[in-house]
Amino acid sequence: MSSRPPHVLIVGAGTGGLCLAHGLRRAGISVAVYERYRTRGEGLLGYRVGIGPTGSRALRECLPPTLFDVYLATCARSPRYFNVITQGMRRTASFTLRPDTDPVNTERSVARMTLRQVLLTGMEDVVHFDKAFTRYDQRDDGTVTAHFADGSTATGDLLVAADGTHSAVRRQYLPHAVTRDAGTINIATRIPLTPHTRGLLPERIEQGISLIFGTGGMMGVLHVMEFKWDRDGTLKPGVDPADAELLRGWPGLRHDNTRDNINLVVWSTARRFPSDVMQLRGEDLVLLALRLTRNWHPHLRELLARSDPGSALPIRVSTSEPVPPWKSSTVTLLGDAIHTMTPGRGVGANTALRDAALLCRQLRLAATGDKTLLQAVADYEAAMVPYGFARVADSLNRSGTSGDDRMYKPVVGRLALLGARGYFGVTSRVPRLARRFVDDFYSYRGEED
Repeated sequence: MSSRPPHVLIVGAGTGGLCLAHGLRRAGISVAVYERYRTRGEGLLGYRVGIGPTGSRALRECLPPTLFDVYLATCARSPRYFNVITQGMRRTASFTLRPDTDPVNTERSVARMTLRQVLLTGMEDVVHFDKAFTRYDQRDDGTVTAHFADGSTATGDLLVAADGTHSAVRRQYLPHAVTRDAGTINIATRIPLTPHTRGLLPERIEQGISLIFGTGGMMGVLHVMEFKWDRDGTLKPGVDPADAELLRGWPGLRHDNTRDNINLVVWSTARRFPSDVMQLRGEDLVLLALRLTRNWHPHLRELLARSDPGSALPIRVSTSEPVPPWKSSTVTLLGDAIHTMTPGRGVGANTALRDAALLCRQLRLAATGDKTLLQAVADYEAAMVPYGFARVADSLNRSGTSGDDRMYKPVVGRLALLGARGYFGVTSRVPRLARRFVDDFYSYRGEED
């Protein structure tokens, strides 16, 4: 058994890495995070991520209590409905979601940039920016040294790869663990929420998350993000006094440019997109989205036309290939660095947070001498690998997330579209089935280790 608590190096200041860092510091375990971006404001746009019970539970476990309260206060208005609509904005199905009165057991809408600012709060002495990881060395004394592009190094007892889908740590540690192109491309846009753009949406769509099953293999998702501050960053009237006090004292709001907006993402099989789509930005990308949605409702097309060109982003969807268990060592991985998944089930961030909480628990046991560091890592990986790759498989099997999905076939695609719409339509109209659908939604997004 080690006579001292471990010093942990985390590569990547994303959602999972920062959650782990908070948990370790709360446990009195020395930790340092190394992030390739130069400042806390770089790297992420304010697109929505859905945090379900699994993710909120992990955040509550790892964050200081006051910061968890800040997380809750910075969430956007929670969705009231999950809708399925056609490209003509005809509602095929609508399910009422649970209210957000419980701090954990609900679905929360979070802007990625805002969550990043929450997780960076109070970590100025832990997070080191402008540190692009290049390689590591595992030494005979049991330590591991990380090397960075600026020539600096850092040595610790454990190196955690939290550096995302294109993880440089994974490429060295598990070169056989690869990601592949899922065959679909997203165009993500963000539209300022104004009285006019709000008026383009029926109430249930404006108040919910809406999945768009379009004809011809064009899919989409739309959600409205409303925060407790206005476009100037000033708290809105009527904010709960406790939330207002938290937000006034939260320094992260000064670094966060996220404001009320409508997220509208369109996607399809990569075959529908021009070969240079990943190089397109701004107006060119918005115009491409408009060309691909010629038969969509005029209100949806107007939203696309009014999107902020600087927010338009092409995303080539990737998925991890399952790998057999490996021999545990002083290097381990979490989140997208090991189990990148498509957005089909919307649990990528939740799974990374689940990883962070589980690894933190194991490292606490190592720090107290209840098990060796290597055993703690091995026990973490023994649980993480099965559930992580199960989530990868689930997300890939969701309709429309694979480029080879029947939805995108010339003839059978129409039948697949009708089948999907029919399933949701019947399920939403039969109370017993609708209740089961909602219960399954929360139970899936609330699984524990």
